[in-house]
Amino acid sequence: MTAELPDWMIPPRPSGWEADDLDHLSQAPRHTELIDGALIFMMSPQRSWHSRLVENTTFALRQAAPEGFEVEREMTVRLDKKSRPEPDILIATVAYDPDRTWYAPEDVALVVEVVSEESADRDRSLKPFKYAQAGITHFWRIEDEAGGPAVHTYELDAMTSTYVPTGIHRARLTVSVPFALDLDLNGLVP
Repeated sequence: MTAELPDWMIPPRPSGWEADDLDHLSQAPRHTELIDGALIFMMSPQRSWHSRLVENTTFALRQAAPEGFEVEREMTVRLDKKSRPEPDILIATVAYDPDRTWYAPEDVALVVEVVSEESADRDRSLKPFKYAQAGITHFWRIEDEAGGPAVHTYELDAMTSTYVPTGIHRARLTVSVPFALDLDLNGLVP
């Protein structure tokens, strides 16, 4: 016996889901993403380590961001008609808009993914590929290394539309792009 899907889970057209559909899915679980026309739900519980790291990193980036940069947590990026992933943190170069529900790739200077067990494959391979193809200049992936954050930084190679690694930062994150930042990583999680 198979269970029927609720009506809201059935795509509104034969070609499937599109990026703008996310704004009309009020019944969908929080943090629903769209990747290549497929809805992705966060199904497993979030670890406290992940939650605190995202929260504290967001706050630290907001404190450090110069004028002209906005730091957002858990906002989607409309990469194309069929993809609207939700990075853990993003830094945008457009003014704050209280009614905004997504960002365009050209308005995003950095996306940050904090890897969790449930999202590891997407955070390490699929999402970086999609972000690079959309032209987002900087990508950071944060891994849990024995309870401490390890920040893997990448920059877009415009010729190949792929990310190239620029460093792995464990105790301290010191970068000059997308803006100058010197951050004690040990203080981000208890």
